[in-house]
Amino acid sequence: MPRIGSHEVPSRTLLLVGVDILGIVLALLAAATVRLPVMILRDVHDGFFWLKILLVTSICWLSLYFNDLYDFQVVRRRSNLLVHVMQAIGASCVALALIYFVAPSASLGRGIALMASPLILMILLSWRLSANASNLLARGDERVLLMGTGDAGISLVRHILSHPEYNMKVVGFIDEHGQDIGKSLVNPRIIGATSELEEIVAREKIDRVVLSLKERRGGMPVRQLLNLKFAGVGVEDVHSCFERLSGRITLEHLSPSWLILSDGFKKSPLSLAVKRTVDILVSFILLLLVSPLLPLIALAIYVESGGPILFRQERVGHKGHEFELLKFRSMVQDAEKDGPQWATQKDSRITRVGGFLRKTRLDEVPQLFNVFRGEMSLVGPRPERRVFCEMLEEKIPFFNLRHSVRPGLTGWAQVRFRYGASLEDAKGKLELDLFYIKNLSLLVDLAILFETVKVVVLGRGAQ
Repeated sequence: MPRIGSHEVPSRTLLLVGVDILGIVLALLAAATVRLPVMILRDVHDGFFWLKILLVTSICWLSLYFNDLYDFQVVRRRSNLLVHVMQAIGASCVALALIYFVAPSASLGRGIALMASPLILMILLSWRLSANASNLLARGDERVLLMGTGDAGISLVRHILSHPEYNMKVVGFIDEHGQDIGKSLVNPRIIGATSELEEIVAREKIDRVVLSLKERRGGMPVRQLLNLKFAGVGVEDVHSCFERLSGRITLEHLSPSWLILSDGFKKSPLSLAVKRTVDILVSFILLLLVSPLLPLIALAIYVESGGPILFRQERVGHKGHEFELLKFRSMVQDAEKDGPQWATQKDSRITRVGGFLRKTRLDEVPQLFNVFRGEMSLVGPRPERRVFCEMLEEKIPFFNLRHSVRPGLTGWAQVRFRYGASLEDAKGKLELDLFYIKNLSLLVDLAILFETVKVVVLGRGAQ
């Protein structure tokens, strides 16, 4: 199964993507055949014709992705499905119209893409509705047993229950001491004791056992687990399973030994050199592209609230070294006269221009200079202030590990978590940051940058 780092892309998502692409291509070929039958016979062997098909298919697929049609919470709700599909098709038509206006030679000819739109809409809707009706996208095939009743295991089960695309069915828990059999922890109940592990696995036809013991000393049935492992039953630690499914490393009962012995956390000189080269090139190109906007943004800030234009603040970077982070000022002057504080929902300190800059992420543009200078990277954990770092290091284990890489303009936590403004939010973001540090690679960076475009375009997570 394809992975982003150690995070698996669910097979159900791949199935949706594959059928969508096939349906779009078939709809375009059908429209071309009906509209221009002579042309289709002539051009079907022309490579340029297939490049045009690829362009339309790519635009349509990106529109589906940007409209959350690979989010199974959307796919399963009929009330939202039609709206999202229609929005995706409409966005595709607008994007293609702009492309064809700039480059007419890229057009399939005589409104073929527009003619194919109703057919694509019908295919996408009927495919998703039939998949829901047949339970194709929610069937749990892999039967999972949680050995132990630790908090991390309970969190994992809640996560699995909310994501049917994982194709997993949690049969239940087994108790370390056999005292609470029948008790419901989430939805699955405690169905037996650890001493009955092999018998329960055979009776319930278990495919995977996930270890979530509160205390492993003296309570680990090593011989039974070895027998199951050699019989072909999957045996997995709860932290590894949670990481594989959710793309985060849960902090519940996370031990230093798991971090030390687990795969990942590799930083080869070559990969770091490639990452730095990409940072320099991309930040330089982006600065050139946005340079015409910089004077306009500066003028808007000055007209509304005077100077200074730039907001400068000390942040903690790589290996704990401090640097001066740059942003366009989006708050009133003396916003922290009462001391450091996190931004909140509908923060009264944010100016009208600042609200627009935050919504569009234009306030972050000056950080490209931080990236170019090597103080930050394009992708990495977001840098925090020293006062918040000291507070969070006292209350959240392993928080200081996020400083083992350069902080980023965007990151895994930024594209997968809401805006953080509390201790619990900081904990959730650290779980995602640890996943990123463990799986640091160019592929993961590219996936984050791709997702960042979606977040910025849709204006999500801004505050």
